[in-house]
Amino acid sequence: MICTCLRGLSLSRILEVLESPLVEMAEIRLDSCQLDDSQIEELFSQSEKPLIATCRPADGISAQEAERRLCIAVQAGARFADLELQAPANISRHFQKICRECGVGLIRSWHNEDCTPDGEYLEQILERCYRYGAHIAKIVTAASSPEELARVQALYEKAPAGRLIAFCLGERQRDSRLDCLRLGSPFSYARLADDWFPVIPGQWPLPEFHNAVYTGRQPYCRRSLKMPSSKSFAQRAIIAAALAEGTSHLGRFTPCDDSLAAIGLARRLGARVEISDSLTITGIGPVKAPLDIDRLDVGESGLLARMIIPLMATLGKGSFVVDGCRTLLQRPLSNASDIMAAFGVMVSNEDAERGKTVFVPARVRGNLIPGIADVPGNGGSQLISGLLMSLPLCRKPSTLFVSDPKSLPYMFITVDLLKHFGIRIESEMEGDSQMLEQQDWSYCTGVTFHIKGGQSLKAADFDLEGDWSAAANYLVAGAVFGLAEIDNLDCASLQADLSITDILVEAGASVSSTEDGKVCVCKAPLEAFSCDINNSPDLFPITAVLAAFCQGRSSISGVGRLRGKESDRASSIMEMLSGLGVDALIRDDDMLIDGESLAFRILNGRLLRGGDFSSHHDHRMVMALEVASLGAASPIRIDDRECLSKSFPEFAL
Repeated sequence: MICTCLRGLSLSRILEVLESPLVEMAEIRLDSCQLDDSQIEELFSQSEKPLIATCRPADGISAQEAERRLCIAVQAGARFADLELQAPANISRHFQKICRECGVGLIRSWHNEDCTPDGEYLEQILERCYRYGAHIAKIVTAASSPEELARVQALYEKAPAGRLIAFCLGERQRDSRLDCLRLGSPFSYARLADDWFPVIPGQWPLPEFHNAVYTGRQPYCRRSLKMPSSKSFAQRAIIAAALAEGTSHLGRFTPCDDSLAAIGLARRLGARVEISDSLTITGIGPVKAPLDIDRLDVGESGLLARMIIPLMATLGKGSFVVDGCRTLLQRPLSNASDIMAAFGVMVSNEDAERGKTVFVPARVRGNLIPGIADVPGNGGSQLISGLLMSLPLCRKPSTLFVSDPKSLPYMFITVDLLKHFGIRIESEMEGDSQMLEQQDWSYCTGVTFHIKGGQSLKAADFDLEGDWSAAANYLVAGAVFGLAEIDNLDCASLQADLSITDILVEAGASVSSTEDGKVCVCKAPLEAFSCDINNSPDLFPITAVLAAFCQGRSSISGVGRLRGKESDRASSIMEMLSGLGVDALIRDDDMLIDGESLAFRILNGRLLRGGDFSSHHDHRMVMALEVASLGAASPIRIDDRECLSKSFPEFAL
């Protein structure tokens, strides 16, 4: 990345500069910029792009005053803060503590504008930087010969990957600022082309440096994007409205194959549906006689297939077939027969020759019997969501305990959505102290749902949420290649894929949001990360692409949750990464991916490989490959882009 050094500017001029797509991040020189305390706070709290706070002691600025200004910036939201290694010990200790508390990366910098010391001395300086709290060490010297430059660049062999910025001053050594990115620095420095301050010897003007680093590639920049409605919400809401008494209005509807399949299913159940920018659904109301339906087509939707099994076992006459098409026919209905047997319902293959593993078309026999049941949750949330919609409609109460729950947020999406339609379900989560302290659902070991019987659905009016699963692709594109801003997302959503923001923050991206649903992700120095996406397996393909551009080895847990998706996603992702030229392996439930920054890839001729790729008819794989293509050396050709119609037919970067 390129950090633009801003000196001697007013707040309004700084904000103007930050609007430029060429400016990826900026160093704000608080010792020269014309900013009072409130303006420092305003700038660092509101900037979408990552900022470095730097304040060198100078005439009229003591070491204590420099630290005071830096602390304002750090507490307001600086991404990094630069403190000279020579800072007094008491200031150094206090400032390290402030940076740790605020989660700000500390740069310890050392400059020698007269000469380049010997290699042993430079290594001692490097060691001191890390000993005194540096997340990134910055070492800059004056070099008068190739040998002196070589001593500085040799430090990259001693430093942790992505945690050193080392270059030399002087016009003869100006290429060392470019070389530091080639050697693995997280960023290097440039100046504004019209900087009126004395030019630091060897510092490139930004347009020239940007062209040298990115070889003419334009930054990715998309603002005011709007995501389609979440199909997870839409499908649940459509079926609930179809069973409700009265007419429901579901706003902000956008069509896709899975949501249209839900509309088809609603009509098959007897509801009336009118489609425009919103859905108007007149439901069938409480069922007084069993529905006489012997076959239901759910299209390619795994959610509908699993959700309709307990619903029709509750509302139907006791025997029906769930049918579908395309990839759904190869996806096993994991745990369906065992879970439904606990409620007196038998699920088997319509074709006896398919064996014990249940696939669509599936034969369902028996009526749902309410009561107390303990069911496994490691097969996912979809069938359990169907039970949560069905059991309130039974005459008697039920208690449903779900052990080892996966995709837990989707169960609570169902519970939350049912509230709109007048259904109340109480729940209790079990877990260790980490679950309580970190409010992290991945530590939940079990959840009990207490469900009162004899309830009925009432019509509801509300807007469907924007889709975080779709948004994840744009947000990763912004984090790696420039900037992405999305307008219609709920940052308090229960959608599991909201966790993409946590993953991006963990990787070092700059993420901001507003109360009115705007989310912005900007490019920032990216580092290897670890995440567990058992609760959000749809994020795996795009998270793997993110890891390919994060310096170091990233670890993504949740491989076991990928087997029953539109494709065998674990195999498909490994095939994708191999084709792109990215080293990766699977160890137990983790996928380990070796990544390199975009600038490192470009300058070392290691951009992703293009060529022919298979989507395996999986819409999530298509979107991930499209994002990867932004960092490929040649075009990526995908065999089946039409499968995007399943969730996001209008997807385009």
